[in-house]
Amino acid sequence: MRWIGVVAAVAVAVGLGGQAVAAPGGQGAAGVRQAMGEVVAAGGVGVVVRVNDRRGVWVGSAGARELGSSVQPLPGGRFRAGSITKTFVATVVLQLVGEGKVRLDEPVADHLPRFGLDRRITVRMLLQHTSGLFNYTGDVKADGTPDPGLPLWGREYVDNLFRTYEADDLVRTALAKPARFEPGARYAYSNTNYALLGLLIEKVTGTEYATQVERRILKPLGLHGTTLPGTRTGIPGPHARGYMAFPENGRLQVVDITRMNPSWAGAAGEIISTTRDLDAFLTALLGGRLLRPDLLAQMRTSLPTPVPGEQIGLGLFRNDFAPGCTAFGHTGGTQSATSYMYSTADGARRIEFSITHGAIDPFDPATRQRFEAAHKKLAATALCDE
Repeated sequence: MRWIGVVAAVAVAVGLGGQAVAAPGGQGAAGVRQAMGEVVAAGGVGVVVRVNDRRGVWVGSAGARELGSSVQPLPGGRFRAGSITKTFVATVVLQLVGEGKVRLDEPVADHLPRFGLDRRITVRMLLQHTSGLFNYTGDVKADGTPDPGLPLWGREYVDNLFRTYEADDLVRTALAKPARFEPGARYAYSNTNYALLGLLIEKVTGTEYATQVERRILKPLGLHGTTLPGTRTGIPGPHARGYMAFPENGRLQVVDITRMNPSWAGAAGEIISTTRDLDAFLTALLGGRLLRPDLLAQMRTSLPTPVPGEQIGLGLFRNDFAPGCTAFGHTGGTQSATSYMYSTADGARRIEFSITHGAIDPFDPATRQRFEAAHKKLAATALCDE
C-alpha cells in the first residue's frame, strides 16, 4: 500500500492516446477524445475506453497508469468492474429460470429459509431492486440522512483492506436493519439483493455462484480477461493503479488500494474484466445468445428509478443518454474505479470504459457532481453523437 498524501498539486499527464483498431472518424471521435480528457480533468487518474459504432472499433486511453506518472493506461488492461457483476449474476439466474430450477415470482425464502426472509420477497424483486431490504454497504433513512453499513470508506476501510466477509454475514448485516419499505412497493438499489442471488444460485446448483458464471458465460464466450476473485487481493494481468480519497485531519488523503480483498462485494460487485470482454458479454446477451427471447424480454422490461431518464430491468438498466438515444447496460463503482458497459437497443453503438479514481473526495458534492457529469458525458458522446 502506497500513501500518496495531499494531492492538490499532483500533476497527472492528460495525454490522449491508445491503440486504434479501426479508428472512428469525424466529429464523434473528436468528441470522445475530448470527453476522455474531461474525465481526467474532473479527478480521474486514467481512463480506458472501447467504442463500437458504424465506423468500426476503437480502443484508447487518457491520463496515467498511476499518480505521478506520464505513462498512459493500457487500453486492454484489466480493472475492477464493480456492480457490472450484477448483470452476469442476473443472466445466470434467468438461465436457471429457463431450466425450470427457479421461478421469478416465487418466494426467495423457499430456497434460503435460514434467513427468515419476508415471504413476499420474490426472485424478481431481488433482480429489480424492489425487495425493500437494507443495502449492507450503506443506505439512506426515511428522513434522508445516511444509514451506514459496512465500513467501506476512509481510515476504517484502509485499516481493513484485507478482511474477508462471508456472503451470509453480509445478508445478516442487512437484515439486522429494518426494511426500507414493503416488498414490491418501489425501487431502491441494494447490494443485499445480489448477495442473496449469489447464495440462491449456490443453493440451486450445488456449486459456488462464481463457478456458474464461469461455466455458463466466461468459458463459452472466451472471456479470458474476466475473473471472479473471491478473496484474492490482486488484479491479474496488466492494470492501472486505483486510489481512494478521504478527508482526514483537515487534509485530503489519497491511498493506493489497488490490492484489496473484494469479498465485501461478492456477487454484488467483485468481478474483474476488460473493455473487450464486457463488450463481448453485452453483445452476446442483447443478441440473444445467452437467454431465451422471452427471458431477455423480461430482463429488459423496466420500471423508473429516481434518476431522470433511467429505468431498471432485471439486472439491466435502460438509460436515455440523450433525446432519442436509449441504451441498455450497467455501471459499476468501487472505491477506486467507475466503469460503464452500454449498448444502444440495436447493438449498433456500444461503449465500455473504466476510470481509476484520484483526488475525488466522495464527501464533497461539487467534486462528485463534476466527476459524475464527466463520465456521463463520455458515455453519451460515444452512444449518441454522430
